Amino acid sequence: MMAIRSILIACALLIGAALHAGPQPDELLDDPALEERARALSGDLRCLVCRNESIDDSGADLARDMRMVVRERLVEGDSDDEVLAYMVERYGEFVLLRPTTQGINMVLWVAAPTMFIVALGAALLYLRRRERASSAEIGAELSPDEQARLRDLMRD
Repeated sequence: MMAIRSILIACALLIGAALHAGPQPDELLDDPALEERARALSGDLRCLVCRNESIDDSGADLARDMRMVVRERLVEGDSDDEVLAYMVERYGEFVLLRPTTQGINMVLWVAAPTMFIVALGAALLYLRRRERASSAEIGAELSPDEQARLRDLMRD
């Protein structure tokens, strides 16, 4: 009975948090086209409190402030790229949920596939050497002295 009660409380809390997240009615713009652009931009910006949530999905106060800044910039006539540039200038590149492929980020984009290829090559090299070593061991026969010693050891 306690388990069911705990599950119901957890569900209620999750639903309450989900209802609180996202743009509030007082944030919405009157122009549907601008609101759609604002929602798209908010989906591409990271909440700095929640880390891996967009500001559109977050219920944090900072996310609300960031959503308001995005909408203000759009109302002022900024393009989507200008709004993103402003947010990056203000909060740093970490604010982007999809980092750019320029500058130092290029190292991050290239490092993972490169390391995978190197690891795959090392694994194939290891398996090939292991196969050669085991086939060489199979072909090696014992000398007469080794055979006699083995017989002696087996008797004991």
